[in-house]
Amino acid sequence: MNNLNQEISNYLVYCSEHKQLDTKTIKAYKIDLTQFADWLKVPSAEVITHQILEEYIGTLHKKYKPKTVKRKIASLKALFHHLEYKDVIQLNPFNKLQIHFREPQILPKTIPLHTLEVLFKTVYQEISNARTPFQRKKALRDAAVLELLFATGMRISELCNLRASDVNLIECTVLIFGKGRKERRMQITNRDVVIALSNYAQAFASEISMSNYFFVNPSATPLSDQAVRRMINKYTSQAAIAQHITPHMFRHTFATALLEADVDIRYIQEILGHSSINVTEIYTHVALSKQRDILENKHPRNGMAVR
Repeated sequence: MNNLNQEISNYLVYCSEHKQLDTKTIKAYKIDLTQFADWLKVPSAEVITHQILEEYIGTLHKKYKPKTVKRKIASLKALFHHLEYKDVIQLNPFNKLQIHFREPQILPKTIPLHTLEVLFKTVYQEISNARTPFQRKKALRDAAVLELLFATGMRISELCNLRASDVNLIECTVLIFGKGRKERRMQITNRDVVIALSNYAQAFASEISMSNYFFVNPSATPLSDQAVRRMINKYTSQAAIAQHITPHMFRHTFATALLEADVDIRYIQEILGHSSINVTEIYTHVALSKQRDILENKHPRNGMAVR
């Protein structure tokens, strides 16, 4: 019999070396699969049946929200598909398992554009009011980070992983490596954003050169997503903004604004780097202001004279 823990370890190595999955995805797989192995009463994958999987999924539903359960099941499915492919198991127990459960749709939270404007003004005031060159330098970086998040709608992980060579300020393009290392090249068309990035790149030229990452700390270490979160919290506090703003909300706001400007959803899918249009379609539910405008100005009932 094959030891399940060893098979999980082998699979994670396969995900890293052959599938080239990012570290966060592999970490999530490891958590999900180790949790399953710890719960399991048998040590080998060969004796796992669909009844065992059904029992385990039942325990997941008691502990986690549907979205988390869905992810953990997907991790297991991927493992067993791999074991079947490698002939470690003769029959994939998921083949005899039907899983249907409704996942509640949580609409993405966006930042009102007037709030975003206040936030940006606060960052630029920080640059103008900086008392020391060090304070000004950090504020230049903060402005560049927030401008790029909103200009491109990129994920926070994509921003923090940008290499110096990925940003071309002459051609005004950014090469983004998304989930599964899928590439997409974004154009930066707003002059103020280009200026913010250029000012930052000039101020941090030596640190960028030392680290090879585009967004860095004064110590020349890559900027972390937690540092960006703290940065946003700092400026929302300074601007007396009550709404809790996260880096991902810039992405939601970017996508919703494009949709409300009548940009085709398939273009938005490509810009965001979504592998499926189904993921992008969630933004069709949040464009309420656009819906109101359409119904007020385009609905045929408005042109009917019945009285």
